[in-house]
Amino acid sequence: MKIRAITGFLDPGWPIEPDRLGHIADCLKHVRENLSEAGYEVQTLRLATPPLSEMTSIVRTSERPDFARQLEAECFVQGMDYAALGPVLAGDIEGFEAIPEVLRTTESVFTSALFADIESGLSLSMARGCAEVIHQISTITPDGFTNLRFAALANVASGSPFFPAAYHRGGPPALAIATEAADLAVAALHDNSSAQSASRVLVEAIEGHAAVLSRISQSLAAQHNVRFWGIDFSLAPFPEELRSLGAAIQALGVPGIGHAGSAAAASFLAFCLDKAQFHRTGFCGLFFPVLEDSVLAKDASEGFLTLKDLLLFATICGTGLDTIPLSGDISQEALYALILDLGALALRHDKPLTARLMPIPGKQVGDEIHFNFPYFASSRIMAVDYESLDGILSTSESIEIRPRDTPSGTLSSNP
Repeated sequence: MKIRAITGFLDPGWPIEPDRLGHIADCLKHVRENLSEAGYEVQTLRLATPPLSEMTSIVRTSERPDFARQLEAECFVQGMDYAALGPVLAGDIEGFEAIPEVLRTTESVFTSALFADIESGLSLSMARGCAEVIHQISTITPDGFTNLRFAALANVASGSPFFPAAYHRGGPPALAIATEAADLAVAALHDNSSAQSASRVLVEAIEGHAAVLSRISQSLAAQHNVRFWGIDFSLAPFPEELRSLGAAIQALGVPGIGHAGSAAAASFLAFCLDKAQFHRTGFCGLFFPVLEDSVLAKDASEGFLTLKDLLLFATICGTGLDTIPLSGDISQEALYALILDLGALALRHDKPLTARLMPIPGKQVGDEIHFNFPYFASSRIMAVDYESLDGILSTSESIEIRPRDTPSGTLSSNP
């Protein structure tokens, strides 16, 4: 298991105050040093800000590209690898206008937009804004890679250390840990034919690692007057079989991801995560990033794994639609419809979900895709079943969707 990120959460000020960034950077480095001594490889140090419309000194839309460039430069000076700007919110819808320029003029800055939450419902106008931005930024580079740095967020609270979903919501500085832990599931299922035994092995592995991570991180955070928010102990993969969530699902007996039985296998792994006791933050779920998992990428390439399968997984255990390769000529309306479905699932099941959709210029459904990027596997462009929406779903209002409860006045009886 590796540590994907140690993420600091901070309002950096505007104008940016280097001393604030220096303080959180020192804390993150101290934690990294001690985790490394404990045997963990820490891949990145990251910084997440509040939504720019909620910072103590609000960053106006016209100032945001400059803010992003300055933040990127200051993070580099302080030894932090990436920065995430807090999401565009419904009350700041003009913030979408700055995103293409922010991403065009930076390399290590991520962005997002929150288009659905339990209190406000599913904002059709915000979902449409997300679709428009995804469409616009897909052509910044010839390979469509810029969309790696933007996500549409549904019901995602602050505090997840994973990018692009990470953001702060005010208060003192904090930190959280993001794991790359799919290999723990693969190891637990290796030559283990008993579900009960495999569950015990996996839960014990999660709890054992989490205890070490929490003890070290919480102690050092306190020394720096930084809050420790916890661990997002998600089964995030890497594109090789021993570190693949897809491989773990196959080890349970499913011949290919998307075949019947996949949902049962995924639910088993998710329940193991639920049983484990540790200091939680963020998703703490199963990550199905198609391009970041060699088995998922292969099954998507062969047509077994579809977007409908991924939406099914999102209802029970997954974290949404992540690194999904789509045709370069996909319409904004098709992206919008896909984002709506994801938002509805997040609200109906009261769980955090994200959409990181990647239209690839010049590519059509079924075309092969290859990236010169160590975190991506080769795959093919996936299909979206879509026809134009009309009626209420074509408007700009917000739709109330809440988790299922027993309706008031309903009686139940046992036969």
